[in-house]
Amino acid sequence: MKSPLPALLLLIALGASASAADEKPMNILMLYADDWRHDTLGAAGNPVVQTPNLDALAAEGMRFTENCVTTAICGVSRACLFTGQWMSRHGCRGFSPFETPWAETYPGLMRANGYYVGHVGKWHNGAFPADKFDFGRSYFGKHWYTLPDGRRVHVTQRNEEDALAFLRERPTDKPFCLTVAFFATHAEDSSPDQFLPQPQSMELYKDVTIPVPPNATEESWKRLPSFFDEKNEGRNRWHWRFDTPEKYQTMMKNYYRLATEVDSTCGKVLAELKKQGVLDNTLVIFTTDNGYYHAEHGLADKWYPHQESIRVPLIIHDPRMPKARQGKVNDDFTLSVDLAPTLLAAAGIPAPKTMQGRDMSPLYLSETKPEWRTEFFYEHPTIKNARFIPTSEALVRKDWKYFSWPEHKVEQLFDISADPREENDLAGDPAHKAKLDEMRARFAELKAAAK
Repeated sequence: MKSPLPALLLLIALGASASAADEKPMNILMLYADDWRHDTLGAAGNPVVQTPNLDALAAEGMRFTENCVTTAICGVSRACLFTGQWMSRHGCRGFSPFETPWAETYPGLMRANGYYVGHVGKWHNGAFPADKFDFGRSYFGKHWYTLPDGRRVHVTQRNEEDALAFLRERPTDKPFCLTVAFFATHAEDSSPDQFLPQPQSMELYKDVTIPVPPNATEESWKRLPSFFDEKNEGRNRWHWRFDTPEKYQTMMKNYYRLATEVDSTCGKVLAELKKQGVLDNTLVIFTTDNGYYHAEHGLADKWYPHQESIRVPLIIHDPRMPKARQGKVNDDFTLSVDLAPTLLAAAGIPAPKTMQGRDMSPLYLSETKPEWRTEFFYEHPTIKNARFIPTSEALVRKDWKYFSWPEHKVEQLFDISADPREENDLAGDPAHKAKLDEMRARFAELKAAAK
């Protein structure tokens, strides 16, 4: 196994004690949920959903409030996770294998450097490469399974059993890297019920009225560009889930029940790490593959560059984190492509030059704030056709956002600071022509750099 020298040099540079240099290589646990946006956490201020285990993880770590994905769809976002690259470079434009060599992914590099590497749950990048993992169990698409032994098991329970099996069966003389890729809270698209939680969860939220977003309206839907019509898949799925008040309440309660079940499994996995005495030497990350419309703009699911779609939770629990930083929040732009280099840095493994993300650890380990990005390029491919799910691209800043819909030759401009729900398109306003021109030019630069 290669020496974890780079990580140790960082620790020394940051003033870590000499004893830290004698510690074993750090273990890695990636808790990776599905279709779960930034505010689906009690710690993020959600007044309904119960996520006590993730809230506790955030209280002992750091929560990143402006964490975003560079592409908001399952397969592509997972490729970004594994490769640390934008879609423009890794080449996955849907649910196919990515083009990046396996030796340049974080699981490949971890295994090549002596880690015991596992993947549990959803894959969604072509056929699951079981031979690339020491422990690999992939399944997704349904909420309920009948196992070979005849048991009927929920997908989140299956995730839990497999994650615990990995931790209990792993060789103890090697560091480990485990990705637990939940299917929840993704809908079971083929079921009219969409969200199918476990029976013991049905009492949760039973007597709660889920707040409806203020822009979950017909007026907001009509403000979208004219090519958004009933053939758009986001609108189609809105009809599946949200087109009556009663349906909205039923769907959202079951969605939140799935989220609480994932939280429970995360708690049991973390408890197992603590029981084994390795939690204090394990980097734990919780995040998700994309956000989710809860009927905002008259839409459901994800894909497009609105805040609801691209912002996702990120909690990092790093045993190296100074106590003064624990429980804090960070509002820097962190991205899905940053996760792979961050994991590799914690393991003392140099990231390949082909990775485009950045190691995030200086944001919570360094005594001085590092220079960090203030904007990023977002991209999403066409799925099926330009009306079903059209190509969308964006330049994202905290105060402004530029949208491009290239197939329809439409661009939009939003003043996020004044219009956080992205309701008032300023692209046609002469008063904002200079801002539009500046952002269009910068957008072109970042788009070229993503290749």
